[in-house]
Amino acid sequence: MAAAPVAAGSGAGRGRRSAATVAAWGGWGGRPRPGNILLQLRQGQLTGRGLVRAVQFTETFLTERDKQSKWSGIPQLLLKLHTTSHLHSDFVECQNILKEISPLLSMEAMAFVTEERKLTQETTYPNTYIFDLFGGVDLLVEILMRPTISIRGQKLKISDEMSKDCLSILYNTCVCTEGVTKRLAEKNDFVIFLFTLMTSKKTFLQTATLIEDILGVKKEMIRLDEVPNLSSLVSNFDQQQLANFCRILAVTISEMDTGNDDKHTLLAKNAQQKKSLSLGPSAAEINQAALLSIPGFVERLCKLATRKVSESTGTASFLQELEEWYTWLDNALVLDALMRVANEESEHNQGASEENGLPHTSARTQLPQSMKIMHEIMYKLEVLYVLCVLLMGRQRNQVHRMIAEFKLIPGLNNLFDKLIWRKHSASALVLHGHNQNCDCSPDITLKIQFLRLLQSFSDHHENKYLLLNNQELNELSAISLKANIPEVEAVLNTDRSLVCDGKRGLLTRLLQVMKKEPAESSFRFWQARAVESFLRGTTSYADQMFLLKRGLLEHILYCIVDSECKSRDVLQSYFDLLGELMKFNVDAFKRFNKYINTDAKFQVFLKQINSSLVDSNMLVRCVTLSLDRFENQVDMKVAEVLSECRLLAYISQVPTQMSFLFRLINIIHVQTLTQNVSCLNTSLVILMLARRKERLPLYLRLLQRMEHSKKYPGFLLNNFHNLLRFWQQHYLHKDKDSTCLENSSCISFSYWKETVSILLNPDRQSPSALVSYIEEPYMDIDRDFTEE
Repeated sequence: MAAAPVAAGSGAGRGRRSAATVAAWGGWGGRPRPGNILLQLRQGQLTGRGLVRAVQFTETFLTERDKQSKWSGIPQLLLKLHTTSHLHSDFVECQNILKEISPLLSMEAMAFVTEERKLTQETTYPNTYIFDLFGGVDLLVEILMRPTISIRGQKLKISDEMSKDCLSILYNTCVCTEGVTKRLAEKNDFVIFLFTLMTSKKTFLQTATLIEDILGVKKEMIRLDEVPNLSSLVSNFDQQQLANFCRILAVTISEMDTGNDDKHTLLAKNAQQKKSLSLGPSAAEINQAALLSIPGFVERLCKLATRKVSESTGTASFLQELEEWYTWLDNALVLDALMRVANEESEHNQGASEENGLPHTSARTQLPQSMKIMHEIMYKLEVLYVLCVLLMGRQRNQVHRMIAEFKLIPGLNNLFDKLIWRKHSASALVLHGHNQNCDCSPDITLKIQFLRLLQSFSDHHENKYLLLNNQELNELSAISLKANIPEVEAVLNTDRSLVCDGKRGLLTRLLQVMKKEPAESSFRFWQARAVESFLRGTTSYADQMFLLKRGLLEHILYCIVDSECKSRDVLQSYFDLLGELMKFNVDAFKRFNKYINTDAKFQVFLKQINSSLVDSNMLVRCVTLSLDRFENQVDMKVAEVLSECRLLAYISQVPTQMSFLFRLINIIHVQTLTQNVSCLNTSLVILMLARRKERLPLYLRLLQRMEHSKKYPGFLLNNFHNLLRFWQQHYLHKDKDSTCLENSSCISFSYWKETVSILLNPDRQSPSALVSYIEEPYMDIDRDFTEE
């Protein structure tokens, strides 16, 4: 009995064997060297030398060893497959052999799935392992790619049925045997070739499934512009194929994550951006451009995303309750296959009924309604993701224009209640091994993807007003008129034919579900982000009042204070949203004071702010900016708010501002700076406003005293000096970021730059320069922080 198969290797690249080596082994009929044949085969595959394929053995030897080792006759079948798949073969016998091999492997793949992929070290799948070890994977790749070879000017052809068998066997081997998918991913010509097999409906599902798995492990992203006839390929997809193709596109248009935490620091990202500028567009950017050049591509995605679900429900039992079979649906492609069976049966029934003059019941309507809904959810997930990525890419404005033109937003608004934010039913499908509340379930993932799309769509773009309906746009105009302020130009320019229809727009619907969301819901973070993105950019009083009138501020305060939210992510999103909602808005501060009407409530609110200043710094910034504006206004309403509001009184105190300033500078460092760069900007806002009042030297002197009291002389100010040098490097070359700073603070970017320059002045005699407050023995400002 042969020893148990060793664990499959990582699939390192194999060298190309010389013709002499192949000839020598191909005719060899003796016995191999003593030792485990399987180990020799694995070693041969890793090195490209020695034993690598079944064709290197005689059939007699393989049969003899099979009796001992129980290889299920797979090596002999591979030997025959090699013989019957030569260039001049008619492939009939070849296909028969594939039919013999296929069930041997598919049974193991099925076992793999039904065991919930919780495999122990002892679990092995010998058939797929032996198939790969004796060269089956490479042989199938060669067979599939035979049509790329031209003999005497003629292209070889293999049937769709045979391609389908080859693809299924490859997929099952990938599922069960470690390393196979990675090896296939290294064959770039094969990966590109696979796309050409998607032209046939018969092989589409198998091809798409295999490509998806391969791209999931591929180290380097493929370039779609290398796919032959990409435009015609995609244009010829039906809607089901296009939706499934989006699963593949999701991998090809997203920037690859290196998995290195350092890459997430702004310092590393800036270095990467400089490098990218010299290298040109990334593969993901090239792929996005390739897709956008395909006529009608975005329009078809919008139609898919907004397609309604059939309302019909049948009573026949084509498939019984969803719970009886959902465990097989780890992949949306499997669900699609079942839907296709239903559709084909429907067509067949229709033809038979018409011939017999009898009424018929469509199999499509016989499916459980839950299956039809899940079918749409699976589709829409991928489509919304692709649209979201395109919205954040280089061609953002082009995509925005097309999405608006093709009425994506009103279409999603019409789907909101029945599909996107439908209530969970007892039979709602969840992914195998998960529960209904798991963030991986399709229902929940669709909601999150929908919210991410809204966030990307609204963020700093005039098209955000398409989230409203005509009546709500009129309300914005009325708010501006009543306040005697000019209407926002973007509102006036909004094409009313492209906005939401119905009684409520998409933003209002979102607010309604947001207020009903359970305290522990995973959606709270994304909901707050989506609404906040609507407020981002230049502060609009009308936008704020529109949301205030719908009780948003009270809801946020309830979550922060009364429910004492514990999730850091949710708290941060609420603080950010609260800051945008209240900034420069006297009415919002009046509402705040009315809700936070006791010292006890206010102390809970302060505790939430101070428990994590990284999370709450944007609110601190907005309140600080608002206080500065209110103090410079002569208005009875403003004066009343200034005298009554606990929050404004608290922020106005210099000790409070110094405490915030000290902590904000202390918790961030250049080498670990990520998205918390906002803490640095909040620190700068406090100092810029102090500079306006000619109090900048006072604040710097107080920081110096706080350093000494903490027994860390020079530490804080040296760190701040480094941070400001980085700030210059980061912002002076990024127009978008500088515009965002200017719009959100209502402080000109030139004033930001001047303040930073004054603080970094090397003259120790300057009362506003940081170096004036760092004693000589503790001076440490000349190091190159980019090299640390």
